Amino acid sequence: MTTRRQLKAAEAVRGVVSMAILTEVRDPRVCDVTVTGVEMDADMRSATVHVSVMGDETKQRLALKGLASSAGFLQSRIADRIETRYTPRLSFQLDGGVKKSIEIARVLAEVLPPADAPEGEDRSRLAADGGGDKPEAGPDEHPQEEA
Repeated sequence: MTTRRQLKAAEAVRGVVSMAILTEVRDPRVCDVTVTGVEMDADMRSATVHVSVMGDETKQRLALKGLASSAGFLQSRIADRIETRYTPRLSFQLDGGVKKSIEIARVLAEVLPPADAPEGEDRSRLAADGGGDKPEAGPDEHPQEEA
């Protein structure tokens, strides 16, 4: 069970690590890296940083090696900015959730019709009318019928 204290510490570590990766890490292997989350251990002495890396398999492996070699630097940044009894030891893990969601969206786009496309028989009628680009007339534009 994750406590509120662990969640707050994890969020603070996520903020410091993501900003340091973005602005201070000079390792050329660490590029296109997004920190997606941090999990703190119960004793708060170690943290697992989940990262997403855009690119192919080799780029992801290189980025993880670069992050592992930058772990000491990132831990020093955490120690400078967050006051805790222990500075957590960082380990990095690849998060495949972002890539999976992109793949799911791509598959759904192939299978499902576009959201703005009309359904059923209206498609053939609209194709015959020229695509249905004509706006519908409002209530003020219809001639009044006389009784």
